[in-house]
Amino acid sequence: MIERENLIWAAQTGDQAAISRLLAVCQADARRYARRHCQASDVDDAVQESLLIVSRKVKSLKAAAAFSAWLFTVIKHECRKLGRMLLKHEPLDDEVAERRLACRSDTALRVDLANALESLPAHYLEVVLLRDFEELTIAEIAERLAEPPGAVKSRLHRARELVREYLLSS
Repeated sequence: MIERENLIWAAQTGDQAAISRLLAVCQADARRYARRHCQASDVDDAVQESLLIVSRKVKSLKAAAAFSAWLFTVIKHECRKLGRMLLKHEPLDDEVAERRLACRSDTALRVDLANALESLPAHYLEVVLLRDFEELTIAEIAERLAEPPGAVKSRLHRARELVREYLLSS
């Protein structure tokens, strides 16, 4: 821990070798965190962009102890940004979407659905599983997660949109 704080301090002073070592040291943590907050296809991009931001802005960090929280905030922001970019295309009409999905066999749909669920960030997958597999109500999910019902509804809606987009793009 002390070595990491020394690396952060050296990186803040502009030591390029320290910046490189710091990025190498925190890359595994960054990747683990990104896997929980990004689409599977966005993990590498989020980590790369986040580490680039960290390398450019580490000098502005006020306290070495805040580094991990700052790093995770940067990664979460990048994951959200990449997620928003995914949805910038025109949505398909429901009838067109239904026709595309109807052309697939049941087995292919099951495999695609399993893959779509696996691609969801953990916080989205959790609400889908609680609602659609455990058949809990929004109120029950909100109570279990200690979240407001509106947040649960929003997260469930977003999760279902991501699954739909995955199924229609595969």
